[in-house]
Amino acid sequence: MYLIVGLGNPEEDYSNTRHNMGFDTINKLAKQYNIEIIKNKFKGLYGTGIIENKKVILLKPQTYMNLSGESIKECMDFFKIEENNLILIYDDIDIEPGRIKIRKTGGPGTHNGMKSVIENLNTKNFARIRVGIGMPKNKNDLINHVIGFIPEEEKNILNESTTLAKNAIIDIIKTNVDSAMNKYN
Repeated sequence: MYLIVGLGNPEEDYSNTRHNMGFDTINKLAKQYNIEIIKNKFKGLYGTGIIENKKVILLKPQTYMNLSGESIKECMDFFKIEENNLILIYDDIDIEPGRIKIRKTGGPGTHNGMKSVIENLNTKNFARIRVGIGMPKNKNDLINHVIGFIPEEEKNILNESTTLAKNAIIDIIKTNVDSAMNKYN
């Protein structure tokens, strides 16, 4: 069984922000495979289903970004999911919009959601898909860039990015992380 987690902030307040690329990707995956994400447990919303003949749990932590790891840890412990069956999706300012990067391990960089996940799981060894949102022109405007609303002219490219991330998740489940890395990185 795979646990597929999209990082974001509760949607009613942050649905149109760059920080919700993880949630947006999960929503696309759920739609494609008819998985309802309506169960409220583990400090998050989740749903279960089948993707490419594998059981999956799709999780959107509702703790706000900086505490995402708490939700993921509770879910992994409850379902007894191993770290090699965790796939995490989140936004990354160091990758240009329209691109994604897949890794099997690594540190959190400057991403507070990833810091929480690594702290709570006590490991860096899990697959992650980073969705590029780019760096703001003015680096002092970083917070507004990440949690401010996405301008119309940027929506299409970020939509393409989350579609790429969704397809990468499917490839990881179908084949493996290495194959998906070769295809998408």
